[in-house]
Amino acid sequence: MLRTAITAPSSYRATRHLDQWLRSRGVIGLSGLDTRALTSLIREKGMPNAVIAHEPAGVFDLAALAREARAWPGLVGMDLVPQVTSVQRFAWDETPWRWGKGYARQEAPKFHVVAVDYGIKRNILRLLAGSGCRVTVVPARTSAADILALEPDGVFLCYCPGDPAATGEYAVPVIRNLIEARVPTFGICLGHQMLALAVGGRTVKMHQGHHGANHPVKDLKTGKVEITSMNHGFAVERASLPADAEETHVSLFDGSNCGIALKGRPAFSVQYHPEASPGPRDSLYLFARFVDMIRAHRAR
Repeated sequence: MLRTAITAPSSYRATRHLDQWLRSRGVIGLSGLDTRALTSLIREKGMPNAVIAHEPAGVFDLAALAREARAWPGLVGMDLVPQVTSVQRFAWDETPWRWGKGYARQEAPKFHVVAVDYGIKRNILRLLAGSGCRVTVVPARTSAADILALEPDGVFLCYCPGDPAATGEYAVPVIRNLIEARVPTFGICLGHQMLALAVGGRTVKMHQGHHGANHPVKDLKTGKVEITSMNHGFAVERASLPADAEETHVSLFDGSNCGIALKGRPAFSVQYHPEASPGPRDSLYLFARFVDMIRAHRAR
């Protein structure tokens, strides 16, 4: 969604126009919108329902479109993971892109991480592989017994849109079993929310959500402020966290919870997306923190 149309690519690495790229992936792009006015509307009234419609002649039944938008039930109670999770287990060994070299392969992994796919990004998998991990990706409904049978050194819980409480109906019991088995666990976004649910916390629908880059988040352990990327409409309710879940990160925009760590158990999570690199490297230390946790746990 843009105010002005995208011009021809200027990067020497570009292979095609943005319009061609969007069309090849079936993604709708809109231009000609007053995005600042839309931002002000969302800030004041919260996230609205909307319909994207196309009619070559420009003749729209606005009343019908408004009825369609009002009829959408919203995200509360909606589990979207089945639409985006993988259907079978697979291995991943591609590492992050490097200037002048491109992507490479992880050839000497030190640890084995199982990533539970609630809608995982490839760059998350690249960063795990680049941190010295052999990665096995499993579908969202994989049982704790099946995950543990893979003998992971650590488990990663990824992100997805939708209501974490709805996804948690089947995911939270699995996460609880992994915590009880003391498997080092790292969660991002939805994974963060479900880790909180697994230890007794609650999640709430936000008035406008957090979306896009340039979100300042403070690491309460180090005092460091990170510029982060976010995309969530639900948040962990700070007051609901049990005594054994320590708040580690907070949003400097609205003070909402952005991270937790479990006391006495090797598990932590953050609400934002370190793999999106908006800083661009402000939050990549979290993957090193995860690997350090795995290494310390194995040394016991």
